[in-house]
Amino acid sequence: MSSLAIGFWGMGVALFMIALRVPIGLALGLVAFVGIAILTSWHAAFSILSLIPYETAASWELSAIPMFLLMGALAFRSGLTTALFDAARIWLGWLPGGVAVATNFACGAFAAASGSSLATTLTMGRIALPEMKKGGYDMGLATGVVASAGTLGSLIPPSVLMILIGVFAQTSIIKLFVAGIIPGIVSALAFALMIIIRAKLNPSLAPRDKVRATWSDRWRVTIGIWPLPILVLSVIGGIYSGFVTATEAGAFGAALTFLIAWTNRALSWRVIKDSFWDALVGTATLFFIVLGAVLLTRFLAFSGLPTFLAQFMAASDISPLAVILICGACYLVLGMFLDPLGLLFLTLPIMLPVFNTVGLDLTLMGILIVKFVEIGLMSPPVGLNVFAVKSLVGPDVTLSTIFKGVLWFLVVDLVVIGLLIAFPGIVLSLPELMGL
Repeated sequence: MSSLAIGFWGMGVALFMIALRVPIGLALGLVAFVGIAILTSWHAAFSILSLIPYETAASWELSAIPMFLLMGALAFRSGLTTALFDAARIWLGWLPGGVAVATNFACGAFAAASGSSLATTLTMGRIALPEMKKGGYDMGLATGVVASAGTLGSLIPPSVLMILIGVFAQTSIIKLFVAGIIPGIVSALAFALMIIIRAKLNPSLAPRDKVRATWSDRWRVTIGIWPLPILVLSVIGGIYSGFVTATEAGAFGAALTFLIAWTNRALSWRVIKDSFWDALVGTATLFFIVLGAVLLTRFLAFSGLPTFLAQFMAASDISPLAVILICGACYLVLGMFLDPLGLLFLTLPIMLPVFNTVGLDLTLMGILIVKFVEIGLMSPPVGLNVFAVKSLVGPDVTLSTIFKGVLWFLVVDLVVIGLLIAFPGIVLSLPELMGL
């Protein structure tokens, strides 16, 4: 059997193992180890296995991930996000579907501090879902907005997914962060517009919010959320001003969150212990998958599969737009069955050489991949964000109800992706303006 055939077989086996719910890191690492042994020797496979884990875990760029996870955990555990939903509701509650619109933008704001879609969904869902249920909202809309707006955590910087893409693509993480700002805002605005139109056409979906606030109430609650904007602006500003690098920003943000929580007298040993535990578990889980992905990349390099596909694309004289559409179709189909990290690490080693061959901008493709992965977070039958919301609402709301509610947001996301492809300046203009 040729090396190329072994590469194809390896990818098929990895997909099969993940479909059987074998842990992603184990599936990728095991296929890579056996594949390398077949292509070279068992001695070489064991040698690579002894070197890769340390080299990967010791990566300076990846050290930002545990720090950003700690920052998000501290922000959540110390209650820095508690007033966020109230502020959004007081300012936006007068709109049709106002509480859902407020939830949407509150998710976007928290995403900028957490960097995680799942954390955003769970945090804001605990606050917003009871309020929408009490207000008589259609539970499909209520659960749909929480599951969907939670995906903004992958797009709005700082984003753990962007750090991983930057490391694997060997492109600027800062540039990816900047490039994600406008698409993140556009996505949040598009979600809000859809909610308003649906609530206007069918008021029974989202009864008008009965909360009425004076201007003094608005300013009072806005002042109450000061820690989160300061935290986000300090971290983002520190990166873009050059005060800290993208890697150092995680530690800077975690230290600043610690200081803000202490100033607010929201810090306790329980908060500190739980925050560190959350960050530790998240880091260990993520790095285990990353190690498997790095081993898979090495195996595919030995097999020559990425080079073959890149040369095939070049020989076929396929257009960059066709590559984007093929890439999007692959992500949308695989996203129905794989979780985001498995999808990302299974495809990047193959996709990146193809993007380079046809001359696609890696920053643009990085943002598009994040959008594709976001859709995977909402798509049946896996849809991690959907199951996260299900864990919050219990047996009162069925999975089919949540997926039906999410469907509207999936359509909006596809429209936004179409805009990003048709007008790449939405992604690239801000980095170019900042000279990145």
